[in-house]
Amino acid sequence: MINKALKSFSGLCSKRNLIILFFMTFAVSLKGQTTHMKLWYNTPAGKVWEAALPIGNGRLAAMVFGNPEKEVLKLNEATIWSGGPSRNNGPEALAALPEVRRLIFEGKYADASKLAAQKIKANKNNGMNYQLAGDLTLDFPGHDQFENYYRELNIETAVAKTSYIVDGVRFTRTVFVSQPDQAIIMRLTADKPSSITFNASMSSKQKATLTVNGTNELVLSGISGEKDGVQGAVKFKALARMKPEGGTVTSNNDNVSVTKADAVTVYISIATNFINYKDITGDETKKAVGYLNKVLQKPYQQLLQNHVAAYQKYFKRVSLDLGTTDSVKNPTDIRIRDFAAGNDPQLVSLYFQFGRYLLISSSQPGGQPANLQGIWNDKMSPPWGSKYTININTEMNYWPAEVTNLTEMHEPLVKMVKELSETGRETAKVMYGAGGWVAHHNTDLWRITGPVDAIYSAMWPMGGAWLSRHLFEKYLYNGDKKYLQSVYEALKGAAQFYVDFLVEEPTHKWLVVSPSMSPENNPSVNPKVSIAAGATMDNQIVFELFHNTIRTAELLHTDKSFVEQLKAKLMRLPPMQIGQYSQLQEWLEDWDNPKDQHRHVSHLFGVFPGNQVSPYRTPELFDAARTSLNYRGDISTGWSMGWKVNLWARFLDGNHAYKLIQNQLTPVGVNKGANSGGGTYPNLFDAHPPFQIDGNFGCTAGIAEMLMQSHDGSIHLLPALPDALKSGSVGGLKARGGFEITKMEWKNGKLAKLVIKSTLGGNCRLRVSNALKINNSASLKPASGKNPNTFYAISETPAPIISDKARLNKLDLKETKLFDFATRAGKTYELVSVH
Repeated sequence: MINKALKSFSGLCSKRNLIILFFMTFAVSLKGQTTHMKLWYNTPAGKVWEAALPIGNGRLAAMVFGNPEKEVLKLNEATIWSGGPSRNNGPEALAALPEVRRLIFEGKYADASKLAAQKIKANKNNGMNYQLAGDLTLDFPGHDQFENYYRELNIETAVAKTSYIVDGVRFTRTVFVSQPDQAIIMRLTADKPSSITFNASMSSKQKATLTVNGTNELVLSGISGEKDGVQGAVKFKALARMKPEGGTVTSNNDNVSVTKADAVTVYISIATNFINYKDITGDETKKAVGYLNKVLQKPYQQLLQNHVAAYQKYFKRVSLDLGTTDSVKNPTDIRIRDFAAGNDPQLVSLYFQFGRYLLISSSQPGGQPANLQGIWNDKMSPPWGSKYTININTEMNYWPAEVTNLTEMHEPLVKMVKELSETGRETAKVMYGAGGWVAHHNTDLWRITGPVDAIYSAMWPMGGAWLSRHLFEKYLYNGDKKYLQSVYEALKGAAQFYVDFLVEEPTHKWLVVSPSMSPENNPSVNPKVSIAAGATMDNQIVFELFHNTIRTAELLHTDKSFVEQLKAKLMRLPPMQIGQYSQLQEWLEDWDNPKDQHRHVSHLFGVFPGNQVSPYRTPELFDAARTSLNYRGDISTGWSMGWKVNLWARFLDGNHAYKLIQNQLTPVGVNKGANSGGGTYPNLFDAHPPFQIDGNFGCTAGIAEMLMQSHDGSIHLLPALPDALKSGSVGGLKARGGFEITKMEWKNGKLAKLVIKSTLGGNCRLRVSNALKINNSASLKPASGKNPNTFYAISETPAPIISDKARLNKLDLKETKLFDFATRAGKTYELVSVH
């Protein structure tokens, strides 16, 4: 089209005019492009926070409500937390530890729990709260009567827009949070000159003061709140500068008024005195002013261009096409309402990419990890403090990081684990007399590592160990030994703690974690008492931690004697057990109740995210674990359903995994189940309920697991493809060993084409349902034996102990084929199906 236009005008226009014409035509064609990567609505959010649209850059964030008469931006900065540098170790724990263990091993669990509550969970500091900065409110007089309303969040560009008509004038607001320019930018335009009039103000629930700098800048100064006796110490400064084009701008003591402007750009800068978890001597004013002054020097279009380029560097790495139906013509809230009973595969693609959008927006290199709500919060005391809950939720946040090609977003979590390995050393020593480091089930900005909340959920010294698996998993994807060296001390320290802390249980003489629990659950034989020894999840986590540490030490040629220690301890860990109901036991004893539908499925850690249970290596455990998941049921909290998508994908049951996606993509309050029935809010936020972001990330990872898995010795393509998604394509997923699925197409449930890039070289082993050949060459040769690629080495799972009452099923697995072919670093290989 553009070429034809240029040719037809070539005789009439100068070369300069041709260039102008080209760019005008190109701009029009871009403007006319549509994308289905949008959340869009035909009504404002009103006062519903879960209907507002989230934007962020890893440090700054806002929720955009899109109300014509009163636009509200709920503002966040990632380091505004209550309290200040603090610890929460229990100094009386060490003396009480032997007695607590004795009571557990004698079966006196209630007494053990009571003593642990008195002595181990003695510190009143239960972690600090992630808190809001405040609100920016823009009041538009006369805009309460509007028509042709539309708002969207374009997750291809990370830009939110609101548009509507008042008295024949089209008003448009564009908002984004720039990572390269570290500011929130809002652009207000109208299609008629001198039409923009509003009053701007700021407010906060914090101890804060509002002043006006000159005629066009709001200045909000505040300090974070107190909690559990720890005084608020995070000072913050939030600046909002109005830059009108045309019209006038005036101010009084607490607001800025813009009158009859043609357009207005609003620049928002927020900063705190936080430097790191033990240092809050920064100058929040200097930082906030510095960010603002830099951004004011750049024209709006450059800011927008910088933002989109930085964001798309990550987002554009992965594409997913599952097909499109007429459902895309409906607003997003209607699509959520209709999804479970309709045919809307594109909503699955959108939800998958929305999870990646949220991770890019809430977790950036050099910043804080995504917390329980990512980076978005409008409360002083949010649910569970919006902390880092590390008995599943924080880890789930990062399940998509590597597989969906967002490895840089993983960096803040890696940094936090390193910091916890520092603070957790004191906890290990003071509370348990152990070396290494430990963290329990929660932490916060200040990197606390002691028990948090009531003993029922607090007595779980495994959070650091679970987090440590992310250190090694990241290496399996990047193959970078310099990186591995940088995390080795943290990994080794986590293992060292259990070398010292494991204790022999009296019946089998196994080494177990005691005291502990299966997170937030109790067996029916011990009502309201969770404390236990040797819970299955603990055994699985320690098993994996020791193996990962051994492999790391051997790769780095270090700590031979420590490796031998770990190998000796591994031999004495409890094997997994299959109980009387044919289930994978959750506890050391056969206590499981088939009617237990608890939201946590902790004993299935070895299925996902671990790799200790396999249909091809451990069929008995595979069947028992699947039975356990069936007992748990489908409907649960949002994040639990996200976990179950991954689990059913690992059980190679695509239809069941898709059913969980349907359950999750159901409006909150519709699902009815034992765990209050989670679902999805209008803005696609996951509902526990209330909002928790982990379910978004969990489901994104689960969709990737349905399409590709690389944990079990090979790259398994389309392992859990549901009937509802028989044809489609995906590009950009990452597999362990440095492989990237550049492009994968499937038709009628069969793999049609594969383009795979090898960044590290080495053997590529594929597991597929149909034969393949490298383009223009012979068919691939079948594989046999262990995969020689060391990134695919598998730790052998000990044989389970099986109850005489168990009745296991013979696995009925779909036939697959294994192929090997050699790759060279940097080369791309194209494979096609053999008909």
